[in-house]
Amino acid sequence: MDFKDYYKILGVEPTADDKAIKAAYRKLARKYHPDVSKERDAEDKFKEANEAYEVLGSPEKRAEFDEIRKYGGQHGRPFQAPPGWQGRGGADSGFEQGDFSDFFSSIFGARGGNPFGRGPQQSAGRRGQDVELELAVFLEETLSKESKQVSFQVPQVNGQGQRTGFTTKTLNIKIPAGVTDGERIRLKGQGAPGMGGGANGDLYLTLRMAPHPLFDVEGHDLIITVPLAPWEAALGTKVAVPTLTGKINLTIRPDSQTGQRLRVKGMGLTTKQGERGDLYAQLKVVMPSQSNADTRELWSKLADKAAFNPRTQWSS
Repeated sequence: MDFKDYYKILGVEPTADDKAIKAAYRKLARKYHPDVSKERDAEDKFKEANEAYEVLGSPEKRAEFDEIRKYGGQHGRPFQAPPGWQGRGGADSGFEQGDFSDFFSSIFGARGGNPFGRGPQQSAGRRGQDVELELAVFLEETLSKESKQVSFQVPQVNGQGQRTGFTTKTLNIKIPAGVTDGERIRLKGQGAPGMGGGANGDLYLTLRMAPHPLFDVEGHDLIITVPLAPWEAALGTKVAVPTLTGKINLTIRPDSQTGQRLRVKGMGLTTKQGERGDLYAQLKVVMPSQSNADTRELWSKLADKAAFNPRTQWSS
């Protein structure tokens, strides 16, 4: 059978680190996902990318693949199994075997034994299919100690391995501290049931941070825009500023400027170490949308008194 170079499929070098491999996989997955791609071979390319990431995304499988790669496949020659090759047990495969190529199955297929035939062969049941799910996470939920209820569809198969339908499964999931957008977490054994004594598949959750109407996110810090009236910026004031857990009173000093950031320590998102990032209040001076004769007269007097030119830096 022909060798499949998973590095080339993902478009990365064999020296690529885990971060680069994950980024390359996500790029291909977004491009070829059957639900969004219009290309004719999108489904095949999507499965091929999944297969490549299933191997290169696992340190153990990647190490085995790198050994196999030494046997001639990296130059496009047909795959030549090492002496004593018997294929690897499929208990760790991320997808049901029907989703993978013959080359993958020959390495990580359903037969027992390790890649170089060391150890006894063992018969094993068929592992259940993994389930991939994207989960929207609201910023407030990253600070909550309560679990989030998640419902998803799990494929059901008969004794011949044929899909017979789906069933709905519901779990209560605790959002881990320090999660970031796009992070992928694994819930072992929460996927489709196995066959013939095989292990259940896993549930993989890709966490997507839902956009917030007030806050932008920079790492574990939060940014909130604080609108100010011109006189508030000029004279100073106190503003009740929203946070994820309530409101705080923020002191605005006189002569504040648009774009200025005020730091509120420890009011951001939680890190994986259990600490919290900061909240930055970014000031924005906002003019009234309408004015009358009296207010325009006051602005005119202010202009005469202040004698302020905001464009002095343009002068030659």
